[in-house]
Amino acid sequence: MTKAEIVAEIANKTGIEKVAVQATVEAFMETVKKSLEKGDNVYLRGFGSFTIKERAEKTGRNISKNTTIIIPAHNIPAFKPAKSFVNEVKTSVK
Repeated sequence: MTKAEIVAEIANKTGIEKVAVQATVEAFMETVKKSLEKGDNVYLRGFGSFTIKERAEKTGRNISKNTTIIIPAHNIPAFKPAKSFVNEVKTSVK
């Protein structure tokens, strides 16, 4: 499902214009990104958590040049679904 399909689905269910729904979805995503950039986690009860995971420095290989490179420590965004969300998906998808 794409962002445009999500916007259309929400507009159909709520009766709100697509332009307003589009702005709301964009604002939501921007708010989540800004919170994660500041180092704050985002918790949505019943849906899941957007968190920051720390990756340690590690050694990697460039196989085309046959060299070793150091990959520095860095943070990445992660999503962990809520248990109720996981259970709903497990029981509905067949």
